[in-house]
Amino acid sequence: MSITVKRISSKQDIKKFVKFPMELYKDNKYFVPPIIKDEMETFDPNKNQVFKNADCWLFLAYRESKIVGRIAAIINHIEVNEQKKPKMRFGWLDMIDDIEITKALLNEVTKIGKEHELEYAEGPVGFNLMDKAGILIHGFDELATMITWYNHPYYKEHMEQLGYVKSAEWVEFKFKPPNPIPERFNKFADLVAKRYNLTQLKFKNIKEVEPYVDGMFELLNQTYSELVTFVPIQQYQVDLYREKFLPFINPDFLECIVDGDGKLVAFAVTMPSFSKALQKANGKLFPFGFLHLLKAKKTNKRAAFYLIGIHPKLQGKGVTAMMFRNVTQNFMDYGVELCETNPELEDNLAVQASWKDFDPILHKRRRTYRKDLV
Repeated sequence: MSITVKRISSKQDIKKFVKFPMELYKDNKYFVPPIIKDEMETFDPNKNQVFKNADCWLFLAYRESKIVGRIAAIINHIEVNEQKKPKMRFGWLDMIDDIEITKALLNEVTKIGKEHELEYAEGPVGFNLMDKAGILIHGFDELATMITWYNHPYYKEHMEQLGYVKSAEWVEFKFKPPNPIPERFNKFADLVAKRYNLTQLKFKNIKEVEPYVDGMFELLNQTYSELVTFVPIQQYQVDLYREKFLPFINPDFLECIVDGDGKLVAFAVTMPSFSKALQKANGKLFPFGFLHLLKAKKTNKRAAFYLIGIHPKLQGKGVTAMMFRNVTQNFMDYGVELCETNPELEDNLAVQASWKDFDPILHKRRRTYRKDLV
């Protein structure tokens, strides 16, 4: 049976695009569905201001009348024009186990890349640093998080058979937070605080967090500017992420460190895991989905590190000890028994060293692939 790939743009088709992986993985206990409304707004130029500096083409693959795959082709003009990276991005790649479908979807990306005289394609990635990235290549029997994609093992096989090669690779760890906190950990954290005149901030509610949000994203730009996938986060994107993710944050799980002048120099956003809650919500906040999320926010034995930013002048100086000491105490207070890290580049040994005191287990790997277009 022949494969047809259609470019889509209608709201009805975009909803099909968003819901396809939910059908593909409906019986998979490790897949975590997104909130359908939020995911659709990602592709709405009236809702997502990333379209001020990006173009996106969405495609659905059909076999007869049945959807069998999807892909997004993306050009980030800041990346291409200002950073001089001639890259064609692709993301939101999902398909049944048929390499001809994968090939047909990626061919659409290749066509657009060549039309715009770009030199290579890379993915799966989103529009920028804050979006999901990477094909899962290890950890298929581990629960996904709300900031990562899940996929079957054949995705990797398809990419490599089609001539795509490894571009970047991320690792993820899980560990049990120590209880009680080791005394040597406390002493080192106190020493770092005194040496660099650093102070931990405490927040009573989300309203107290809001004045520091811009500073957090400024730190993210400084922290990750050397990454191969880095594109500077724009202010309008900061505003979007503030609206989208701030309601999920429990202020007790947020660590912010300021210097002697009161300037934010480090932060760590940890959250109770929303994976199980999102599975129960099954893409919908109403009528009951938000109740599952609210319960997960208040009572949870699992937590995750989502964002970490450290000013370059303090990287490698032990500031993470300060943050993790405080985070660990919060985990103890809330009864958290398992924590997992966000994806970290495999060669980012400095960040990975932060977990060494917790006996971490490397439980997931994910990878982006690239292919020359010229």
